Amino acid sequence: MPFGLTVLVIVSILVLFGIGHRVLDRMRLSDKTALLFLAAIFIGTLLPDIPITRRFSINIGGAIVPIILVVYLYVKAGTQEEKVRAIWASIISGAAVYVMGKILPSEPETMVFDPNYIYGILAGIIGYLFGRSRRASFIAGVMGVILADIAQGIENAVLNIPTPVRLGAGGAMDAVVISGLLAVILAEFIGEIREKMQGGTKKKDMTFNHGEFMHQEFSEELNQEDEENKKAGEQHEKEE
Repeated sequence: MPFGLTVLVIVSILVLFGIGHRVLDRMRLSDKTALLFLAAIFIGTLLPDIPITRRFSINIGGAIVPIILVVYLYVKAGTQEEKVRAIWASIISGAAVYVMGKILPSEPETMVFDPNYIYGILAGIIGYLFGRSRRASFIAGVMGVILADIAQGIENAVLNIPTPVRLGAGGAMDAVVISGLLAVILAEFIGEIREKMQGGTKKKDMTFNHGEFMHQEFSEELNQEDEENKKAGEQHEKEE
């Protein structure tokens, strides 16, 4: 089984056992919605690619479903600032993956690691660094890989390069899964560390510095998400 599909199965099992509820809540995803998307990605990956042009095709599980998920999370973003961060982080991540594709050897078999893993890790890290929140990081991580492939497809068409581009197919799906998952993991764990660091220094009289500002900003974002979750829960109870 391909690495990306293996990861999807593992994540699905973790969600079924109730692990990761907090992350899903902060991303505005219920367990059922998350499992639905995971299943759609898994099944869609096994289906044939959809041809767009003679040299360009798109995979349902590796590209179409992730794009739908990205749009869903973008709409659920808490603030306009978060949406703007997600867009810019996606563009920067895509540019980095595209450039990395030019730097790495053209023959993957000459490399120790599958280049798609490198693309996924790069997109995930950059997605977190510029996205910061869980939603924006995930969006940027996934779209970074997809945008890089789209850019390569456009380049091939303009320069009349015969190499076909299969968006989200094969190893590209692995990169999409790795980038999205890594971006969320970084946002979750580093975010927790920042929150604890800020909480531990509240009683101290410290001068302003950039690191302190970042901790405060991230904590305020978490507080805003908690407040939104609380209001949503109260609204749900009223409707029942």
